[in-house]
Amino acid sequence: MQKLLPHFFIYFLILTSSTVAAQEKLKIYISADMEGTVGAVTGEQLGPSGFEYQRFREFMTREVNAAIEAAFEAGATEILVSDSHGNGQNLLIEKLPENIQVVRSWPRPLMMMQGIDETFDGVIFIGYHASSTNPEGVRAHTMSSARLADIRLNGISMSEAGINAAIAGYFNVPIIMISGDDAIVKEATQLLGDIEGAIVKWAYGFHSARTMVPAAAYKVIKEKTKKAMGRIREFNPYKLEAPIQLEVQFKNYRPSEILSYLPNVERIDSHSISFLGKDMIEISKFLAFLNTYRPDLSP
Repeated sequence: MQKLLPHFFIYFLILTSSTVAAQEKLKIYISADMEGTVGAVTGEQLGPSGFEYQRFREFMTREVNAAIEAAFEAGATEILVSDSHGNGQNLLIEKLPENIQVVRSWPRPLMMMQGIDETFDGVIFIGYHASSTNPEGVRAHTMSSARLADIRLNGISMSEAGINAAIAGYFNVPIIMISGDDAIVKEATQLLGDIEGAIVKWAYGFHSARTMVPAAAYKVIKEKTKKAMGRIREFNPYKLEAPIQLEVQFKNYRPSEILSYLPNVERIDSHSISFLGKDMIEISKFLAFLNTYRPDLSP
């Protein structure tokens, strides 16, 4: 009997350590936009036709890497990154670490949050910007600066951060950190509570800001990510009561007119429509359709 005890003890230790390891899994979702990236102020940095776009893809990638590095150092075991700006093909994926995965391009049913589910422990927003209704903020808009004037969920005007937080909240996953200009950090914390905010620039106008240099931005993103990871059990998911009332205000007349032909869409004024979704998944799919569909789509 005594000879068996050491073997039993070893087996117990292996079983216990395996259980502890399983309990310590920590999954982080990173959604990365570009308007809130350090130094970005105009379209010259934000799309393939801009003369600074290639440089700013590098800055965006390095901001994401700063968050990834800090998250892993603070205990993350798995990270999924969503390339959520423009064409969804901005991040230089060869410069990302090999132990993460990336969501790219469109369309996606969950838009900037594609791949999120209930197995994640926290969400980080990198390079985010203020909403269409915010009078402050560099490149402030919600989903489309050209077409949309406002998006409301249950009567609350939303930034992209708010919409995406509600999608994460459907899966009971909290937002823990956001980076961008001072306007979006203020806006997000007012909506979501005491999340960590990494301010990398201060808005002077729609196309102007006082900004950190990239190296300083990477440091503050890393610092705030580590701080958020250390508090990860303190954050609460942002959940909206279902069914969810979506209101979309367009900058032009005809979109609201045409969309009102759909049986589940109501035109509530000359520029606005309303849609009632059973949950945030249905709302997300409707918004993805609204912003993606064209009759000439191909292939």
